[in-house]
Amino acid sequence: MGDGAAVIDADLARRLVDSQFPQWAELPVTAVEVPGHDNRTFRLGDELSIRLPSGDWYALAVEKEQRWLPALAPQLPLPIPAPVAKGVPEHGYPYSWSVYRWLDGRAATGARIRDLAAFATRLAEFLVALGRIDPTDGPEPGPHNFFRGGPLSTYADETLRSVAELGSEIPRDAVLAVWEDAVSTARQGEPVWFHGDVAVGNLLVRNGMLAAVIDFGGTGIGDPACDVVIAWTLLSGRSRDAFRRALAIDPATWARGRGWALWKALITLVAHLDQDSPEAEEPRRIIKHILADYAQDA
Repeated sequence: MGDGAAVIDADLARRLVDSQFPQWAELPVTAVEVPGHDNRTFRLGDELSIRLPSGDWYALAVEKEQRWLPALAPQLPLPIPAPVAKGVPEHGYPYSWSVYRWLDGRAATGARIRDLAAFATRLAEFLVALGRIDPTDGPEPGPHNFFRGGPLSTYADETLRSVAELGSEIPRDAVLAVWEDAVSTARQGEPVWFHGDVAVGNLLVRNGMLAAVIDFGGTGIGDPACDVVIAWTLLSGRSRDAFRRALAIDPATWARGRGWALWKALITLVAHLDQDSPEAEEPRRIIKHILADYAQDA
């Protein structure tokens, strides 16, 4: 946020709540297990949470979430964040911010999921329901969601630059074949609602099952291919097949989903080029899954 900007911590959250929502001044503000990067989350008492955007682009989603989440929620088969109040800039913090109902659950990991195929099916059913909601006046892709739902080619330059930088770190020809296959197709038909960031940190598990979907900062209307990325970041084998079957999407959308997953894995790997970096292991694993899935479809 620049020099002199407020540090986003529990103390800031406390001061914002106390000055703008005194009715909650007695409720404790506490850290959460995974506070987030794009937005920092804190718990407010037992039933509420505070969500503070960490930068300009992330702050663009506040109005969108306040406007659309209450409209989407009744039409979905799983709980999503419910806005309770909207805060304003204060105490050196420059963005609007939100108070939400607290949703119980922990971030999805393989160890926490009882049946990964059932989890994948439940998630696909959620995404199908989301895509069936009337998209009239919904937010089109733009800076508010980093152009999720728009053409995959938006990130072509970044992807090809990453391939060049990685050199022999990746099987270049195979990676380029996947990318060319992905960008050779385009969304046909009317735009539909999508989540925009179906990642493990945004899928809450309780009692081994998918319990809620959070963080709709990337949501909008457009091409839902970006929501397929979870097929390679979390799922594999039988669970990936279950996800694809329940989504019932065409091969071109699946291919573009592979492209979105490949772009993210490549830029993440570039950021951790040091071969000794443990953070490089995950994008390498994802790229391997993507290439194998493409080879199976070819």
